[in-house]
Amino acid sequence: MIHTYLGKTIRFEIKYKNRTSIGMTIDSYGHVEVQAPKGTPIERVLQVLEENWERIQQKLEEMKDRLNGPQQKVYEHGESFLYLGKTYPIEIVQNQNIDQDYVVFEGERLRIHVKQLEDEKIKQALKRFYYQECKALVEGRIKYYQSHFKTKPRSISITDSKTTWGTCDSRLQLTFNWRLAMAPLEVVDYVVVHEMCHMVHLNHDRSFWRLVGKIMPDYKEKEKWLAVSNWKMTV
Repeated sequence: MIHTYLGKTIRFEIKYKNRTSIGMTIDSYGHVEVQAPKGTPIERVLQVLEENWERIQQKLEEMKDRLNGPQQKVYEHGESFLYLGKTYPIEIVQNQNIDQDYVVFEGERLRIHVKQLEDEKIKQALKRFYYQECKALVEGRIKYYQSHFKTKPRSISITDSKTTWGTCDSRLQLTFNWRLAMAPLEVVDYVVVHEMCHMVHLNHDRSFWRLVGKIMPDYKEKEKWLAVSNWKMTV
C-alpha cells in the first residue's frame, strides 16, 4: 500500500495477526511492514503510521544511506570527516617547513598541514590523527571506568582492524580500532566498558552482559549507533 503524509510518500505492507496492538518493522532494505490485530480498520493503521511518521522517515533515510554505501572521499578543502560523532570539513595547508604532516582539530574544522598536496599524504595524516586521538580517548576512559574493576589491563594498543571495535585476550591486553575516534564519546565509552568487562568474563555469557548492563544500562543504544553508522567511519 501507499500513503502520503506531510508531503512524503511511503510504501508499506499490512499483515493481520493474532495480536492486541499495532506494531511495525523496517528491514535493512527499507521495507515497512505493519503488523495489526485482525479486523483493525485501515484508518487506524494510517493513524499509527502518521503518529510515527518522523521516526519512519528517519529510519528510511538511514537505510538509504547504508544501501548507497560509503562515498569515495576526496582530499580537498570542504570534504567532511567524522570526529567524535560529528562531521567537520577539512582545510588543507601546505607547509614544506614541517618535519611531519599533521592534523589539528580547531572546533569547526580539521586543519591538515602537509608538505606535499598529495591525496595519500593527506589520508595518512588523517589516519595518524585518528590513531593518536583514539589512544588518548580510550586511555582516559579506561581510567574513568577503572573503579568498576579489580583488575587492570596489562597493555592498551590501537589497531587497524576490519572486523572488530576492540578485543581483550586472556593476558588482559586490550586493543581498540582507531576508527572509534570518529564515534561519539558515549559510544567510545561502550566499547571501552565492553572490553574491560572481558577482563572478568572472556566470553559473551549472561554474566558478561549483566556486568556490561550494570555499568552502562543503555549499552544497546551504543551498539545500535555502531551498527547504523559504521559504514561512514572511514578516511
